[in-house]
Amino acid sequence: MILQRRMLPDMRLLQTFESAARHGNFTRAGEELSLTQSAVSRQIRELEDQLGKRLFERVRGRVVVTQAGGALLPEVQRLMAMAESTMRHAGAGAQGDGVLAINVLPTFATRWLMPRLPAFSARHPEARFDLSTRREVFDFAETQCDMAIHYGKPIWPGATCTYLCSEIIVPVAGGALRDRPVGGAAALASAPKVHLTERPRLWPEWFQRLGLDLADPNAGHWFDQFSLTIEAVKGGMGYALLPLYLIEAEVARGELTVVLDIPYATEMAYYIVTPEGRDAKTAAFRDWLLTQVRGRR
Repeated sequence: MILQRRMLPDMRLLQTFESAARHGNFTRAGEELSLTQSAVSRQIRELEDQLGKRLFERVRGRVVVTQAGGALLPEVQRLMAMAESTMRHAGAGAQGDGVLAINVLPTFATRWLMPRLPAFSARHPEARFDLSTRREVFDFAETQCDMAIHYGKPIWPGATCTYLCSEIIVPVAGGALRDRPVGGAAALASAPKVHLTERPRLWPEWFQRLGLDLADPNAGHWFDQFSLTIEAVKGGMGYALLPLYLIEAEVARGELTVVLDIPYATEMAYYIVTPEGRDAKTAAFRDWLLTQVRGRR
């Protein structure tokens, strides 16, 4: 165990390495860390000696990470983020506050959770949030995270998935198309469409469920983000199939209109994911989340 601890590098060395790799310059790294250029060079050499590998090469007046440095960099960044999160949580504990670390998909966080979060905060002023927006499934044991809101199937190793809500897709329009009558689903087959790149089968599946054919499923505009897709529809560029939960504000303001009352529930859903052993810490927030969809589930 003693030998293993000797292999642990000083966090200052890792911080210096990360800054130098990000800037590609020892002088700029020194300015960021309030160190001289020679101090940065000395710390990098110390880390290289400890690892037995060169981490940087000089190329045309700047420093570039070697293959070994490139492999080390994301691990160092992850470790530093973990250390920063640990200090935030430790500091909050010293003040008697409770930090709830939650991971939510970016669009769901922005468009569904954030408009509701102030209400919870008002009811629980002692709660503090540490919100992240990672997309992938991760290991709770390796992160400072107490809960995740996951989209997909109820599968997450080492954690429990609680059903939150289904994804209800509806056909919507905005701009010049907003008030234009639509004579049934068949009329949308030849209408201008807006597609979400990460959900390429929405339109074909919607028509298929209605027993209709879509001659050209690729016709129309394609966007790789929900926010861009929503803006395109608001501008009247075409009709889109969008999750009702993510366009509540636009529908309420009249910027988007549900043109046909033909909802479509995808096979995926949103789930509250809690790691084993942290139920007590997350119970109040989990129960509150469930109240936000009750009656509409």
